[in-house]
Amino acid sequence: MQLQVQIIILFSILSIVVIELFLYAHRSFRQMKTARVHNRLKQFSFNDIGDASTDILRKRILSTIPLLHRIFLRTPGIEKLEKLIMQADASYPLGFFVLLSLFLAVAGYLLCHLFLRHFALYPLVGISFGLIPVLYLLIKKRKRIQNFEKQLPDALELIARSLRAGHAFSSGMKLVTENFGNPLGTEFSATLEEINFGITIADALKNLARRVDCYELKYFVVSVLLQRESGGNLSEIIDSLARLVRDRFKFRDKVKVLAAEGKISAIILVLLPFILILVIQLANPQYLDVLFQDPLGRKMALVASILMVIGISVMYKMTKVKV
Repeated sequence: MQLQVQIIILFSILSIVVIELFLYAHRSFRQMKTARVHNRLKQFSFNDIGDASTDILRKRILSTIPLLHRIFLRTPGIEKLEKLIMQADASYPLGFFVLLSLFLAVAGYLLCHLFLRHFALYPLVGISFGLIPVLYLLIKKRKRIQNFEKQLPDALELIARSLRAGHAFSSGMKLVTENFGNPLGTEFSATLEEINFGITIADALKNLARRVDCYELKYFVVSVLLQRESGGNLSEIIDSLARLVRDRFKFRDKVKVLAAEGKISAIILVLLPFILILVIQLANPQYLDVLFQDPLGRKMALVASILMVIGISVMYKMTKVKV
């Protein structure tokens, strides 16, 4: 009876999440069509520069659904997930990923109930499925940061050359936006727009460092801020920083090559127990019943899980070399 009630509750939650996702997709599609029409009308309309009612403030939109938006604004710790979405440059707001995580978590729970039939694995599989959108955002953020780092040394050298030619710092940033694409050109363009709207250069650079999680960029921001307070030749500082960043990237690539064998071995050791459990479960489903149903077997599984977590953390620290 309790199992039937749980299934009914899960199906109800799953239905609500699916309906919300479909409504969100329909609303996004209508907004795209509306934006396309507005863009075409702008080409034939007169732009009134003297309109004082234009809102230039950036609105914080966590979800296009008003109820979810108000809930997220009052949820503690939601800023970290919002920052991750911003750093990954995701096309959808926070509400979409939260609903998608709930949908995948419930779907994973139901799939585990239908196929595995081990109650101890239900929450673990559900949580694993629910974390897929977060994993996607982390991977997308990592790729974006890697592309940003590849463009950064050339951009710093361009700014240094523009300063030596007599241009202002903002003019050097404008040259970067014109000669580099996404993500570096896009982020520097947003910073330049903030400066043009009246934000100080220091605050705009701090916002840039917050949007892009890159240590090399933070070095650049700190160097510029210190130079503006204490003085000095900014072109030489940025040029030296560009050479330092290039050398650091070369050294980091060498470390990655030397540590590749250890990382592959660690990945194999981590995946091997899970693959073995899956193979045994498919070959003989009753073989692992003692491990999950007997009290002693549950204690052994708990101890093994704790030891495995400790081993994974040790291997991660051994193969993770910070440069």
